[in-house]
Amino acid sequence: MAKEEPLSTSKDLKELQKKLSLLVESIQNNSKVIAFMKSPVGQYLDRHPFMALTVLVFVAMSAIPVGFFLLIVVLTALAAFVGVILLEGLVISVGGLSLLCVLCGLSFVSLAMSGTIIVSYVMVSSLFNYWFPPRCNKICIPPVCQRRDL
Repeated sequence: MAKEEPLSTSKDLKELQKKLSLLVESIQNNSKVIAFMKSPVGQYLDRHPFMALTVLVFVAMSAIPVGFFLLIVVLTALAAFVGVILLEGLVISVGGLSLLCVLCGLSFVSLAMSGTIIVSYVMVSSLFNYWFPPRCNKICIPPVCQRRDL
């Protein structure tokens, strides 16, 4: 029984790897992604993966505050049609300043999270390489000390 579980686990992992590779391939072959990657911004983010991760985390985290701000703007615009123009200006101004403060905070948090994610990735991959060293298909020969002739 114990021998059957690793086989099914490896089959599941291979199946998951196939699905993920198909998903990545479909994303990379999307015409909008290709057009974005040919743009200067896409090329810059391709050369700077830490910046790309920071931008991704920032955009993902700022979606909810921006959505709430737009909801407040729409609701106050509806209230303005009823006749509350002064209240609209005040609420949009306060909401805009609040959004500015939240987005500034989120930019720092996303930068910190990106750094944490990258450090965690490096640590986990180092631990995996330490715990599960890559195996050679051929006979492994230990490295020989090189002599330096002076």
